[in-house]
Amino acid sequence: MPVRHPDAGDGRLAATRALAGPDIVDPLPVIVITTFDLDEYVYEALRSGARGFLLKDAGPVLLAEAVRAAARGDALIDPNVTVRLIEAFTAGGSEPAAPPSSPLTDREEAVLAGVARGLGNSEIGDELHVSLSTVKTHLASIMTKLGARNRVELAIWAHERGRR
Repeated sequence: MPVRHPDAGDGRLAATRALAGPDIVDPLPVIVITTFDLDEYVYEALRSGARGFLLKDAGPVLLAEAVRAAARGDALIDPNVTVRLIEAFTAGGSEPAAPPSSPLTDREEAVLAGVARGLGNSEIGDELHVSLSTVKTHLASIMTKLGARNRVELAIWAHERGRR
């Protein structure tokens, strides 16, 4: 039987539902920050409307990036959690990922690999020695080529294709 944290049904997630839940007309961008690294808690937070999910040890850079992502309407999930979510999603035996509308460049492949590993934009930029705006440009191009709407879809596509 899965372990369920006491706050999963009440407390902070009740506040998340009240501020960002699916029934809210003008939801606020909520980021859940917690010490509880339980899959059930992650799923419940996202179902409750959270635009981000971070563990408390995420650090200030990732927190700032999550706030900016939520403000843009994007989502950022802690890299340690992202990999598990992708594996759980793809374990269901879904159909293979469609090929890109045009081939990805080597740099786009490198950026996509960073996303698949759960890196934030700043971390990808540091790893590839490129600016944050260059990373964002590559991400926009990759999303267009793959028909993806967000980073999670990019990471799932990469995972299904074995690109990590």
